[in-house]
Amino acid sequence: MDEKPRLRQLDFQPVYHQGEQMWYLRDPLELSSEQLVMPPALAQLLLFCDGSHTPKEIHAAFCQQIGQPLDFAITEQALAQLDAACLFDNERARQALAQQQDEFRSQPFRVPTLADLSYPANPRQLTMMLEEYGRTDQLNGWQPWRGRAIISPHIDYQRGGKVYSKVWRRAQTAVLEADLVIILGTDHNGGAGTFTLTRQPYATPYGVLPTDTELVDTLAAAIGEEAAFAEELHHRREHSIELSAVWLHYIYQQAGVDPKPMVPILCGSFHHFVMNGAHPAQDDLLGTAVSTLQAATSGKKVLTVASVDFAHVGPAFGDDYIMDDTRRAALRQTDHNLVQAIIRGDDAGFYDQIAAVEDSNKVCGFSSIYLMLRYLQGSEGIQVAYDHCPADDDNHSLVSIAGILLE
Repeated sequence: MDEKPRLRQLDFQPVYHQGEQMWYLRDPLELSSEQLVMPPALAQLLLFCDGSHTPKEIHAAFCQQIGQPLDFAITEQALAQLDAACLFDNERARQALAQQQDEFRSQPFRVPTLADLSYPANPRQLTMMLEEYGRTDQLNGWQPWRGRAIISPHIDYQRGGKVYSKVWRRAQTAVLEADLVIILGTDHNGGAGTFTLTRQPYATPYGVLPTDTELVDTLAAAIGEEAAFAEELHHRREHSIELSAVWLHYIYQQAGVDPKPMVPILCGSFHHFVMNGAHPAQDDLLGTAVSTLQAATSGKKVLTVASVDFAHVGPAFGDDYIMDDTRRAALRQTDHNLVQAIIRGDDAGFYDQIAAVEDSNKVCGFSSIYLMLRYLQGSEGIQVAYDHCPADDDNHSLVSIAGILLE
């Protein structure tokens, strides 16, 4: 047991276990197969696992917090379980992290984790499904588009398939003519302002999309190996890049050409900027990452993809209201204003709109879209699709998604 245990960054989720509300302590890095749930009363001892209290001090503070004396063995056992699950920032967790990083990096590619879950693992069946999403989409009169960037959803295909199809079919020429594809995906478990790389190529049912490891190395050298790869394990299960990578590979497969190199980047939360009055434009790491990416890709024909969703609103996302017709209409206007900033290439205006309401709509593509606009340094474009996807059985909650092409 550590002399003064400190919890790692965890995701605390309310769950029901045997009919009682509990707290599920979810580790975004999944360093252990153990999953811990704690009753609310016991979970209060976690308040004191901040690296400044010994186990005895944690116990004393915990007892004072709940207003009754308890046997020290209860606290001791809880701390031991937390430690065994690698939830403390200590040597045990660091060794587990190093081991799992080595295992991930030793694999020939990043396994498609949603195959046979969100889409067929069989390439022929996958092609049939993707083709069906575009069956009623008429491209009559559409001229080959050779733009620089697209915004695609990362919601499941069952809800967002038609929007995916509209944007990727229209971007086909740009995909096939690009020398390099950069996919900026939302890191749903990412830390504050992270820019997380991997050298692992992403696989799809069609094969393997090669990674431009030279560019990854250049970016990592600029922002530092620790910053670049501290959360690399998030790439293992994060769906945001995978779901766009499948459509990317589908276009290559349909054209009968080998895929071009790709760079997958997971973008962490901007919540801290919004809440503390700071701004990503003043963040050294993100500024270095963007400027390095611009310099390293200068002269190349690059297609940049922001694999993102927009608003997440309603009771399913913690809101105390349902998405009735009035709220849906208001959201369409709010999203329209964001899209207008995007197609103007206005990164500052895009950021300011979300920050002004403290990201109350929980825009899942906040950081990825902003960083893409910074990288592009000015653009113009068109919206080709928009939709509201139900997020609960009562259709009281929704996720908004869009398809956008940027010149």
